[in-house]
Amino acid sequence: MQLLDGKKVSDDIKNEIAAEVAQMKARGEKVPHLAAVIVGNDGASLTYVGSKVKACEKVGFESTLVKMPSTTSEVELLKKIKQLNEDDNIDGFIVQLPLPPQIDTQKVIMAIDPTKDVDGFHPENFGKMALDMSTFIPATPFGILELLERYGVETQGKHTVVIGRSHIVGRPMSILMGRKGFPGNSTVTLTHSYTKNIAQITTQADIVISALGVPNYLKAEMVKDDAVIVDVGITRVNDETTEKGYRIRGDVDFENVSKKASFITPVPGGVGPMTIAMLLKNTLLARERRRDNE
Repeated sequence: MQLLDGKKVSDDIKNEIAAEVAQMKARGEKVPHLAAVIVGNDGASLTYVGSKVKACEKVGFESTLVKMPSTTSEVELLKKIKQLNEDDNIDGFIVQLPLPPQIDTQKVIMAIDPTKDVDGFHPENFGKMALDMSTFIPATPFGILELLERYGVETQGKHTVVIGRSHIVGRPMSILMGRKGFPGNSTVTLTHSYTKNIAQITTQADIVISALGVPNYLKAEMVKDDAVIVDVGITRVNDETTEKGYRIRGDVDFENVSKKASFITPVPGGVGPMTIAMLLKNTLLARERRRDNE
């Protein structure tokens, strides 16, 4: 069994990006600038956005954090997005989800300029991804592809089962694993809450990508020997024995599944760090595209 070490690979990617930014500076070019908008005080979101800002500093990007109160109206947020769209100094920006109930998430995603949508959520970018065109791939699926590629995990002709059909991970992942090229060229089954006999399907899978958000859902008896397991789940589970009062758990019963797997991602330290690294990569891409169009 080999660990797909997202922490190590994400550090490698950040170092590669930092080297590229240093060259940009040496040429007297503008360095990438990422902005993050957060509405409200959700603890997990604040932590996540904070780590994005830190990662920007580490690679030499400029970053802007826009904090808005949880009482922010949809109109106010859309106005802020318009400002960011029109600000030539900002190459890419993200609006941290989830948003408070008074704001229509779909409307917000639609309002973001697709050329600055480094999360890859805008329908224009999603459509381009589905058609194999050059675009921003959502950061988590992009990170999974990068992990598979850097560890040389064979995907061609393999059966990939994706658990979960969210627009952020499950659905894009199912499209990307079936695309031409590497990683890709696999036969994909997309499963979800209405799928009958999921265990029957997962036991036939060469690769299982679980993005369900249910701790320890995928058990050892649900996977075959030498399967490749990618665990996207990140759930806080109460645990009084820890200093924080909780542990981070994935979708996979790691202790038992890892005994059967050929490759597996740990939680934490697997897919999570890759998401931030690929967000930086998308921001670098956004900067390069803007430069080429200037």
